[in-house]
Amino acid sequence: MFFAYAAIFFLLIFLILYIWDRRRISNGIFLTIGLFLGLLFILYWAFSATSRSEIIQVLVTGVLILLILLIPFFFFGIIIGLIMNGRTMMRKEGRKLTSLLPMSLGILLLGLFIWGVAQGLVIGGGFILWFFYFFVLLVISYFTFFFITFLVSTFIYQYNFPRYNQDFIIVLGSGLIGDKVPPLLASRLDKAMDFYYKQEKKTGKKASFIVSGGQGDDELISEANAMRKYLINKGIPETYILMEDKSVNTLQNMKFSKAKMDAIMDSYHSIFATNNFHLFRASLFARKAGLKSQGIGSKTALYYMPSALIREFIAIIVMYKFVHLSIIGFFFFIFALLGFMQLL
Repeated sequence: MFFAYAAIFFLLIFLILYIWDRRRISNGIFLTIGLFLGLLFILYWAFSATSRSEIIQVLVTGVLILLILLIPFFFFGIIIGLIMNGRTMMRKEGRKLTSLLPMSLGILLLGLFIWGVAQGLVIGGGFILWFFYFFVLLVISYFTFFFITFLVSTFIYQYNFPRYNQDFIIVLGSGLIGDKVPPLLASRLDKAMDFYYKQEKKTGKKASFIVSGGQGDDELISEANAMRKYLINKGIPETYILMEDKSVNTLQNMKFSKAKMDAIMDSYHSIFATNNFHLFRASLFARKAGLKSQGIGSKTALYYMPSALIREFIAIIVMYKFVHLSIIGFFFFIFALLGFMQLL
């Protein structure tokens, strides 16, 4: 029953933290651990059941063997999928660094596999090489676990339904093409307008838009100004649009927008609109800026999602870089200690 109690414990922690504040990466960590322990309990129960145990054991064993046999196909499927997605990104988005992320990750995983095979079959069993190889595997396993918790956190945060009592709708900028709003940014504005009209229809209350984004080096006008023009062309009254045109990143989007709202009223309700892949990280910045705002996410083209999620994951790693560096340092210390004991 240990696995059952442990699973319930971690799931309860997740539930409490999720109700308290959905904008935490720890929510995904506790949910992932709870689900994994729950799966272990189911497997343990299946193999220890006295009634119909033989049938259950045969079925569970068959499923486990099938999953193990599918691991190589799953691994190489991920590699091929990432490389192909990178090609699609370069064709549709151009040869930008963000377009190269999926292909680079796929090549990195393939290189890791080739390294292990070559070391086992050709290079030989040098202690230092094997030590370093398994250390790299451990670090990759750690970040794989963290990536899974990030995906879980991102997924559960999508199911966020703010109340129709908002005073402000913050729309986060995402870059322009000259002075034009590109499709990615347009989807954010459309999502915000959809909420605006639904709230007006349900409650009669009109929210004010805060379009947030400064002017980049390759942009003719500020993102806020371009978004303002887009909303006006779509029929939003100009009096319900506020511009925040100084920010250059998401944290500044939140901080500068908060300052504008604080200057207008002491107590208010607000939400922010962005793309679904950016929703969870934006919520972390909203929390960091002292905003109680929750987010609503617009849909993103499927081909764009792998690159976008990898980019978001890297950004979150950077947000908690000292934590990750400490954990990797601990891993290295343990490996070094074991290696030193081996050499004695």
